[in-house]
Amino acid sequence: MKVVVLGSGVIGVASAYYLAKLGHQVTVIERRAGAGLETSFANGGQIAAGHTAPWASPDAPMQMLKWLGREDAPLIFRLKADPRMWAWGLRFLANCRRSRFRRSTLCSFRLATYSRDSLGELRRDTGIAYDERCEGVIHIYRDRKAFEAAARDAELLHDHGGHEEVVDRQGCLTIEPALEATRAPIAGGIFYRDDESGDAHKFTQSLARLCENEGVEFRYETTIESLAARGDRIEAAATDRGSVSGDTFVLAMGADTPRLVRRLGMKVPIYPVKGYSVTLPVNRHNRAPTVSITDESRKIVVSRLGERLRAAGTAEIAGYDLSLNPLRARSILEVALELFPDGGDAEQAEYWTGLRPMTPDGPPIIGPTPYRNVYVNAGHGTLGWTMACGSGRLLADLVSGKEPAINLAGLTLERF
Repeated sequence: MKVVVLGSGVIGVASAYYLAKLGHQVTVIERRAGAGLETSFANGGQIAAGHTAPWASPDAPMQMLKWLGREDAPLIFRLKADPRMWAWGLRFLANCRRSRFRRSTLCSFRLATYSRDSLGELRRDTGIAYDERCEGVIHIYRDRKAFEAAARDAELLHDHGGHEEVVDRQGCLTIEPALEATRAPIAGGIFYRDDESGDAHKFTQSLARLCENEGVEFRYETTIESLAARGDRIEAAATDRGSVSGDTFVLAMGADTPRLVRRLGMKVPIYPVKGYSVTLPVNRHNRAPTVSITDESRKIVVSRLGERLRAAGTAEIAGYDLSLNPLRARSILEVALELFPDGGDAEQAEYWTGLRPMTPDGPPIIGPTPYRNVYVNAGHGTLGWTMACGSGRLLADLVSGKEPAINLAGLTLERF
């Protein structure tokens, strides 16, 4: 079967890889000059299967009210006269109920653990390298009350196969000795020993090369303009370099997915949420961590990627605006240096922004659409790197008519 994958971020490339392994003829269309150059380029680096709680939580509405007026707040709504923003925001608030939060958390956990296992298999089978570290991930808490609440919530995943360890302050320092120099108060932490970290951009580019070895064709610097429909099927993708026909089409364009299919009357509830990251060279700074850290109080992730330190976080709902706010970027650097004062060279910090494709309830959208030969694999939010291999593998199975390895309940477009 000839399959056309639209988008070459980590999700699109993983989809292409598993489709090719199942014998399909795959073409990937990408507007940038290479794979993994947008949202997959400089994210936080965590494969965080142990922490899949969605942003739409019971505490989120009150937290957003507390953060109003703070330019460095972890989550900001920059309200615009955009009906899609308002519709997505109302759905987001509707999903902040405890029952929906629990359902979304478990749904994402099911996919994330499958994906982490699939990544491990891929690494063993191919030897792919991407500055990976398999020492686990620690979520630290500055506030005692928040730490105790998180410890109780961790029991939810533990009851469904999670392997977390609740540790006190000294336990956090034992797991990651570089925290001994921290200026931040640490009440305690939760250690997810099975989680990992690594460079999503390196992974995506390396996987693209493996795809090419499997016969996948990449058409870079090619902008998708529209999809040509005939009845309930898509016949071709119209691009600025001509038409690309196929038997099946996979929508893996992240936050741009809903914009492409809107003209077809298809509603895909994904909205962009801007995130920031800062990357520092470690150089001779010998107090950089080796275990990936999430500072839950500040909503910041810090990961060691080879000889670089990456700090990432915050969520800014402002449409498709990719402008970099210096204050928000600098606040991430300050958190990283507060945690690890000698963790990297701040004078050589590189700042970046990317648009996370978020669904209002948290889990991504994987599977069929109203068009018989069109599938979607998008909306992974902050967990695209975590869920990439599992999502690509599930998508390939669906396209091939195979029974998926995990239950797709709560992951398809039907839930909306």
